[in-house]
Amino acid sequence: MQLGLQIVPAKDHITMLYSQDDQVRRVHLNAKHPANLKPSAMGDSVGHWEGDTLVVDTVGVKPAPYAMIDRFGVPVTPALHVVERYRLIDGEPAKQEQEIYEKREGRVGGVPGAMALDPDTSLKGLQIEITVEDPTMFTRSWTAKATYRRNKTAWLEQVCADDSFDYNENKPAEIPKADKPDF
Repeated sequence: MQLGLQIVPAKDHITMLYSQDDQVRRVHLNAKHPANLKPSAMGDSVGHWEGDTLVVDTVGVKPAPYAMIDRFGVPVTPALHVVERYRLIDGEPAKQEQEIYEKREGRVGGVPGAMALDPDTSLKGLQIEITVEDPTMFTRSWTAKATYRRNKTAWLEQVCADDSFDYNENKPAEIPKADKPDF
């Protein structure tokens, strides 16, 4: 999904924050996957630098009833192996990549105005090449690309029914309610 992403580096790891569902992911740098890996929703990610490219290797993604690896609903299996290659690219090619994607797949981030991308093409973009291997689901590995550009809007807090206060607007969140219970 091409939604908000923030990357926070530290000495021995990188933390990735995603705006969708407030997900957090940790990539351990210059490390190996544990011998007795316990599968988890995000799996185990280890990374290293190859020049100006961050290479992230992920295994151990836990299969779940609705977990899928692609937009067509292919399920996650224990054999899943994902390699991501993150690198900065110039702003104009990043803009062109997103325009090509939107023409082919639809608008990034939903309706016009949902994501206010910074029009300044002198700012770098982030391109991620993702390679997926899973011999139990695919006859061969496949690769996809995602390109991010800077967003001009603030990183918003998502509100769900468990916390019905919209801290960004400093008011109760508007949560739909049924006229009568359906059970």
